[in-house]
Amino acid sequence: MFTGIITDIGAINQAEQRGDLRLAIGCSYAMDSVAIGASIACSGACLTVVEKGDDWFAVDLSAETVARTAPGLWTMGGRLNLERALKVGDELGGHIVTGHVDGIGTLVSATPVGDSITLVIAAAAALAPALAAKGSITVDGISLTVNSIEDQADGSCHFALNIIPHTAAATTLDRLDAGRAFNLEIDVLARYLDRMQSLQRQQCEF
Repeated sequence: MFTGIITDIGAINQAEQRGDLRLAIGCSYAMDSVAIGASIACSGACLTVVEKGDDWFAVDLSAETVARTAPGLWTMGGRLNLERALKVGDELGGHIVTGHVDGIGTLVSATPVGDSITLVIAAAAALAPALAAKGSITVDGISLTVNSIEDQADGSCHFALNIIPHTAAATTLDRLDAGRAFNLEIDVLARYLDRMQSLQRQQCEF
C-alpha cells in the first residue's frame, strides 16, 4: 500500500532479459533499511526487491507487468518515481494507492499557467467512467487531483491536472515529451464501484 507521494527518483542502471526482465535501479534510499522482499512502487507499479546493494535494488518484471505498463518505461537510463510501502503510523499525504496499474494514459498537452503546468492526459474508454473532477488519480505513481474532464466521442476522456513547481521538480514530470505514456491507477473506491456496477448491468441482462 502506498500514498502516491514520491520520495526518490531512481535510474535504471541495468536491464537484463532473463525468464523475466531483471532491472537494477539506482536510488538514494538507505538500503540497509530495505529488506529483500519489500515492496517499492516504481512509477506506479508495485515491485518486489529481489536483490540490493548500497545504493541500488533489483526487481523482476513479468511479461504481464511489462505488457500492462507504459511502453518504453523499463529501459536502460530510464527514470522512475519511487515510493516505499506505507507503514502504520505514516502520514497519509496523498491518497490510498495500491500500485496496480489500471491502464495507460497519453500526453495530450502541457501548458504553462503561471508557475504551474496544466497537464492534459487521454484515458481510454475503459477508465473514463472511473474518473471524476476533484477526484484522485495516480499518474506514474504520483497522487494528483483531477481538475476537469472532457468526454470524447469514442467514450475515452481527456482529464486535466495542475502540476505545481514542487511536484515537477520532485518527480519525472519535469520532462514532458510529446506523446509520453503514463501508468494510471484509478482511485480504489472507483475501482470497486465500477466492478459493482458492471455486475449489476450483467444481472439486468439476464
